[in-house]
Order: sequence, then structure tokens, then C-alpha cells
Amino acid sequence: MTLDTAEAGHASPRKRGFTQRRMRHTEHHRSDRIGWLRAAVLGANDGIVSTASLVLGVAAAGADHRTILLTSVSGLMAGAMSMAAGEFVSVHSQADTEDADLTRERNELKQDPVGEQRELAGIYVARGLDRTLAGEVADQLMAHDALGAHARDELGLSEATAAKPTQAALASAASFSVGAALPIGVVLVATAQGLILWVSIASLVFLAALGAVSAQIGGAPVWSGAWRVAFWGAIAMGVTAGAGALFGAVA
Repeated sequence: MTLDTAEAGHASPRKRGFTQRRMRHTEHHRSDRIGWLRAAVLGANDGIVSTASLVLGVAAAGADHRTILLTSVSGLMAGAMSMAAGEFVSVHSQADTEDADLTRERNELKQDPVGEQRELAGIYVARGLDRTLAGEVADQLMAHDALGAHARDELGLSEATAAKPTQAALASAASFSVGAALPIGVVLVATAQGLILWVSIASLVFLAALGAVSAQIGGAPVWSGAWRVAFWGAIAMGVTAGAGALFGAVA
């Protein structure tokens, strides 16, 4: 790997002042996609599964086509807002925790810089450096960016894993809406008699495609990703359809 600085290889978070220095390298890694990819896949998967399950449950209970369509559109709107709010709150909690850890580390660096240098050197010794070299590395990194060094190597924080609440919320809401729109599109074109069959088949295809695409983006095996997402989606839809048929029969 070709790096333009001695410390490159650890990208530092932009927002909380780990370091302002940027790096360039020739290799392309996928870890920087973790945040938005997780939120997008979760949102799209939830959009397809929850909306398709809702459609199948209401249809199995004997609802008419207009009621099914109205219910599915309402589910899209409610689900997108719920995903956005939930993702923002949960990821913001992670960001608050990261900020608190950084504030504590900043204070410790001010109060006991020598002890913090020894702590950082001990981390490098545990990773395989001899004690003399570990001390030199810790000295140089702390002279350049003490907080950034401790954030990376003591706290395990980096640019790739830094919490981004707004990004996660928008990705979840948008992907949920796209996912939910797919089975709703099938509802619009399917006949009342074939609605359950077509929504089931189409949703499984959508889920398999989502699993394959997300696996491809993340660098994982495509077929295992497609099978895993489709399998659990089928179970969710089957349970909901069964519940709808049961309650429709006793209503």
C-alpha cells in the first residue's frame, strides 16, 4: 500500500477534531461504506418485508383491493418516518457516547500526558512492537496528534465507523420508501385474485436482488447474501399472511 504520510492507514474523523490531515492511497477498501450501507440495506429490507407482509396479511383477511392499497401506502409513510426517527435517535446516542469518550480522553491528555504516552506505548507493545520502538512511535504520534492517536488506537474510533445520525436517518427513510414502493407497485397492477401470489413472488425476487446487491457492494458472496435476505423475508411474510387468514376466518 502506497501512503503519503508515516501515519496514513488510519483515516481520522472529520467532525470531532481527531486530526485535520488527509491521506491518499491506491487501495480501495469497503469499510468506509459501513455506515450508509447498513442503514440503506436495513431500510430497504424493512420496507419490502413490512409492506409485503402488511399487504399479504390484510389480503388474507379478505380486505378489498382499495383497502389493501390504502393500508400499504399508509404503511410506507409511517414506516419511513419511524425508520428515520429511530435511526437518528439510535445513531445520535452512539455519537454522544463517542463525544463523551473523546472529551474524557482530551482531559486525561491535559492532566497526565506522560501517563497517556505510556498507555499508548503499551498498546503498541501488545500489538508486537518492542518497548523501545513502541515508545518512539507513541512519542511521534502524540507530538503530531495526541487525541487522534488515542482515538484510533485506544478507543477504536475512525472515520469509517464514526456515527453520522443525519446520514443514517436519511438513508434509512429513503431506502425504506423505495423498498416499500416495490410491493405497492405490484398491488397496483395485480388482479384481486392473483394479488397474494404475485406480491409474494415479486417481494421474494426484490429481497433476493437486494441481498445480492448489498453483498456485492460490501464485498461478500452474492448468492449467500441473496439467499439469506429472501429466506427470512419469506418467513416474515408467511407468518403475517397466516395470521391474517386466521383472524379473517374468525372475524
